[in-house]
Amino acid sequence: MSDWLKVQQVDVRFNLGEGGLLRQNQGTVHALSDISFGLERGQTIGLIGESGSGKSTLGRAILHLVRPSSGAVHLDGTNLTALSEKQIRPFRQQMQMVFQDPFDSMNARMTVGQIIMEPLLLQHIGRAGERRQKAEALLDRMGLDRRAMNRYPGQYSGGQRQRIAIARALTTDPQLLVLDEPTSGLDVSMQARILNLLRDLQSEMGLSYIFISHDLGAVSYLAQRIMVLYLGRVVEIAPTCALISNAAHPYTASLMDALPPMVRQGETAHLPPPVGEPPSSVNPSSGCAFHTRCPKAQPRCGSERPLLQNVAEGHQVACHFPLERVDRLQSSQPTGTTG
Repeated sequence: MSDWLKVQQVDVRFNLGEGGLLRQNQGTVHALSDISFGLERGQTIGLIGESGSGKSTLGRAILHLVRPSSGAVHLDGTNLTALSEKQIRPFRQQMQMVFQDPFDSMNARMTVGQIIMEPLLLQHIGRAGERRQKAEALLDRMGLDRRAMNRYPGQYSGGQRQRIAIARALTTDPQLLVLDEPTSGLDVSMQARILNLLRDLQSEMGLSYIFISHDLGAVSYLAQRIMVLYLGRVVEIAPTCALISNAAHPYTASLMDALPPMVRQGETAHLPPPVGEPPSSVNPSSGCAFHTRCPKAQPRCGSERPLLQNVAEGHQVACHFPLERVDRLQSSQPTGTTG
């Protein structure tokens, strides 16, 4: 199958402008650098990485809430990056976002009904009665009472507000949802309910998801592929099972070590955890961004940026010295008894 969504060499940079007594340029933040991947209809790709890795920025760049500095985003053959804001407006019906904190993304003075119907009003979709019927039907699907239409978001729990946010995202019948940490801040039982709801909705409606999270367990439940970001760059991308069982990048391996044993599929190579803090994304060095924290770093890593390379079918890693598969490591060990 061909990719329905194509992201090609996307960069996002923010100029810090001038500052100080001499009004010198303060530099450029490289939020995203050379991001490329594809997504088929009805599939999910998970984006993982620590805070500041660029996950949320990438989600916003795909939806053009943040304009890419360079590169292109193609949706079903249309280059969205080449469109003006007016031209891209109709495509926003096909792409919606569910934000991390549903309360911050809602107007506390609007009723739940007004919040859910707002995208329909902005896109001039339907009549008042039709919009209300759609909102009530979505509340039913979210497992919420229709009386919520006249209530306010502050009267609901975090899990209920997240379901309201999902309902709002679905009003325009989108084909792509960018889910930005949709289970963050929820208790374990509510996280499971939201994940099950998202899986059911995808099956019923044929939705495609970009699932952003720092929780590998949640990502592995929904995603067929996972992409690992570090300081705005892709360091590894692979099918979910392959990534969890045989991480090839030292940074990914450190994330795997943080997983509970029940989530791991097989054994990954165990390395010392990264030390220190990530380097600044302002005017980054030409070498590997992870080399200052990597237990396998060599002099080459500090001067030459690694490119994505294939280590297995559908499995790419940006590392000069990728980890070997654990089964190969084990087979290379000498056998026999000791005594």
